[in-house]
Amino acid sequence: MSIAEKENVIRILEYRSVEQAELTKPRGSHADVSASVREILEAVRTEGDAALLRFTERYDHVRLESLQVTEEEWADGLREVDEAFMDILRQAAENIRRYHEPQRRQNYMITGEDGVVMGKIFRPIEKVGMYVPNGTAAYPSTVLMDLVPARIAGCEEIVMVTPPGADGRVNPYILAAARVAGIQKIFKIGGAQAIAALAYGTESVPKVYKIIGPGNAYVAEAKKQVHGLVSTDTVAGPSEVLIIADENNDPRILAADLLAQAEHDPDASAMLVTGSVSLAGQVAEELEKQLAVLPRREIAGASLKNNGMIILTDGTLDMALEIANLIAPEHLEVCVEEPMQVLGRVRNAGSIFLGRYSPEPLGDYMAGPNHTLPTGGSAKFSSPLSVDDFVTASQFTCYTKKALEKIAPSIVRFAGEEGLQGHARSILSRFEECEGKADE
Repeated sequence: MSIAEKENVIRILEYRSVEQAELTKPRGSHADVSASVREILEAVRTEGDAALLRFTERYDHVRLESLQVTEEEWADGLREVDEAFMDILRQAAENIRRYHEPQRRQNYMITGEDGVVMGKIFRPIEKVGMYVPNGTAAYPSTVLMDLVPARIAGCEEIVMVTPPGADGRVNPYILAAARVAGIQKIFKIGGAQAIAALAYGTESVPKVYKIIGPGNAYVAEAKKQVHGLVSTDTVAGPSEVLIIADENNDPRILAADLLAQAEHDPDASAMLVTGSVSLAGQVAEELEKQLAVLPRREIAGASLKNNGMIILTDGTLDMALEIANLIAPEHLEVCVEEPMQVLGRVRNAGSIFLGRYSPEPLGDYMAGPNHTLPTGGSAKFSSPLSVDDFVTASQFTCYTKKALEKIAPSIVRFAGEEGLQGHARSILSRFEECEGKADE
């Protein structure tokens, strides 16, 4: 029996036998929720807070007296978080801040002949709303990753929405991260109704101009439906990691890295690419051992079964990179002898972790580069969350009469070729001696 034929907790496949469609298929399939989301959005748009309270009772099974977190709730929640963890949050926020500060955009201006002035001005988005999930796990790390760049950009008003727990309160660790990030307004709302509140505004919740943050299928669909009315970030799919590993790796560590991703969600994707048949078998055995004692083993086990994969290559780095660039993973770990030499050959990946001591959870929490990343192969055309996501730009142009007169004939000809005589007359009307030439 070959290693690929043996029953394992994860599939072991030879690359050349795998269809490209298998490697690039969408991860996770959800029922169509568009109609339900459309009804929720319309209810919130027309009924405001009353709809939010009704949906919170229906879906979160809690009856709220107030949607906004009160000062007393802030104080009670923060008392539950020990100072040692507060220090960790502050350290993480500082690392994120240090990494993102250089991303600040600079206004620029270009001057040309005859008094021509052109340029670009960058401004922060005034009002931003962030969705923070609170399901099988809480994510204070995402609070920091999303809000610190917004603060650096200079966004004036940032509000957060997050589902309440069964006791009607917000997770204290989310509150702690929000306090470190400098957020003042938090509303106890989840699901599509939370996105509707941010997009339309209600009696309590202010309307924003951009909505960020991950969520379930209802949240993702709601963001799709309100996009255009407001800006939204990339709709995130299930989390992914792909590890390129040579034969000089510890299978125990590789298995741990794969499980770290698999425990997120049954639809998460954890993949190992290696040319070593021996290492592949050892990692599969380690996965079975470690899975047995993992607290979230049911979730991780389903993830490995649904989307997990060990892909065997011909042993060359070229083939491993071919696979990585095809899949375009959210997270790419490069566990080889000279990882920095590989960096320039990676074309498609959200976040790249180089070397055996740069595991993906380092990026989740403390390193500083953002962990809000493109998923589902969208790293081929999308980028990690950055300060750029929280700014808008206006370009400006200022011509003198002399400068415009010099270029006027070219504009008139261009407009004429496009059949837009009004454009030509707009130019010619400024120069009496040229009147009538637009129709020639």
